[in-house]
Amino acid sequence: GRMSILVGGYFLAKHYGGSGTLLGGVPGVLPGKVVVIGGGSAGINAARMATGLGADVTILEVDIERMRYLDITLTTAHTLYSDESHLMQLLPATDLLIGAVLVPGAKAPKLIRRDMLKVMRPGSVLVDIAIDQGGCAETSRPTTHHEPIYVEEGIIHYCVANMPGAYAR
Repeated sequence: GRMSILVGGYFLAKHYGGSGTLLGGVPGVLPGKVVVIGGGSAGINAARMATGLGADVTILEVDIERMRYLDITLTTAHTLYSDESHLMQLLPATDLLIGAVLVPGAKAPKLIRRDMLKVMRPGSVLVDIAIDQGGCAETSRPTTHHEPIYVEEGIIHYCVANMPGAYAR
């Protein structure tokens, strides 16, 4: 989860084809918008990193008790019930989309369809943490640390299998 914000912010850089958005913003420029789908362990860690950088963070979650916990724990992040309607409202302004959904013992649900990416601004980034369970986006396919990104529908995809392998310590 923590790594997703580091790599997502990195690939938002213009020289990688990103939108050039700095997640924390600077005086006179609004911070980047981060949407985290899933408020479990990976999702909360992604949200902590993003809020720490000063980004505008929204976490989509289906468990009401978990949303209450997230609301208390991450006072500067927003929580929203995870459904297609809310996701579609957020996507046009999203700079960094983190797919952090997990169904223990099963494949990740495909919550992000190709047509949904078309409403996002070109140069936005999708980091699919759920890629080891098949990914939560229809357009996700496993990549490697040596060739970590590809572009679909104008959106940079980072779908490295075994993301933590990059940070053994």
